[in-house]
Amino acid sequence: MKYAWLLLLVMAGPVLAAPGDVQRFPAKGPAVAKLRIHGSTDIEVFATVIADYQRLHPGTEILYEDVITQDIYARYLRDRSGPQAPDMLISSGMDLQTKLVNDGHALPHRSVQTDALPAWAQWRHEAFGISYEPVAIVYNTRTLPAARVPHTRRQLLELLRAPDAPLQGRVGTYDVERSSVGYLLATQDAQRGSIAGALLGALGDNAVLREERTGVLLDKVASGELSLVYNVLGSYAQARIDGGAPLAIIEPEDYTLVVLRTAVIPRTGPHPEEARRFLDYLLSPRGQQVLSREARLMPIVTGNARSDDAPGRSRRPIQLGPGLLVYLDALKRRQFLDAWRSSVEPAGR
Repeated sequence: MKYAWLLLLVMAGPVLAAPGDVQRFPAKGPAVAKLRIHGSTDIEVFATVIADYQRLHPGTEILYEDVITQDIYARYLRDRSGPQAPDMLISSGMDLQTKLVNDGHALPHRSVQTDALPAWAQWRHEAFGISYEPVAIVYNTRTLPAARVPHTRRQLLELLRAPDAPLQGRVGTYDVERSSVGYLLATQDAQRGSIAGALLGALGDNAVLREERTGVLLDKVASGELSLVYNVLGSYAQARIDGGAPLAIIEPEDYTLVVLRTAVIPRTGPHPEEARRFLDYLLSPRGQQVLSREARLMPIVTGNARSDDAPGRSRRPIQLGPGLLVYLDALKRRQFLDAWRSSVEPAGR
């Protein structure tokens, strides 16, 4: 099954879409239903899930638009009453999905499948985690010797401060001003880690490269342009490793944040019943298996999603709920970004 997902992609047609591009998956039989999804998961990853859903529901035509997390939120607010209104929003931007729910933009849904979710993976029966995403350090095995690989944030800090500066100009992370996932992770670090400020400063001293999308960071570390990237979504890296890239993943031993890829059914979507049916598929044993085996996204309802079911791990799931709204306050966001910018852009560099 290792390469089965590639065959599905070929059969589905061209899928190497740029952010914002729409991929149409025609119904496999007489068209009786439609579903429009805005998602931050790359089309080439999610195409396998859609193909399997259409095996069960061949009369459903699906339009999938690859949208960055920040734009999923902004575009929904802009287009929610127009002809391009989405029926489902799937995003790793948990805080922005939570805000849509909090502001009354989501439809509730409750089923056997949603009731199987851990309590921290759904909120008000309106926001639902569909997959489990450990946040990792990824490094190039050819440019960073195994003896120097950091396994905690403190070890990473020591490596960034090493006299021979092995990561000078060769370390990357998300640009939190452009990436809502990056912003979410940075604010979580600030709340959980006592060395978060020192680590940011050390990243800045090493001329950290900041990018908006996970794929760009992984391209650069796979090519050797970077030796290490910090706080990136692990599933994308694993897919590269399975394809032969000289990469390895470290889940920090002090704590490993876990992001939920979160689904919301918007209130103004024209096909809410199809959205509910698709959500139940995603959370069903079959859908979770396809997410895991073919799309390489970790399933959330099999026990793997629970930090206490992962012996030897220090995973800390980010819980859906109102706590995620704190750093979306305009003043708090501006203050955080100002402090972040001053750390990663030290004066005089």
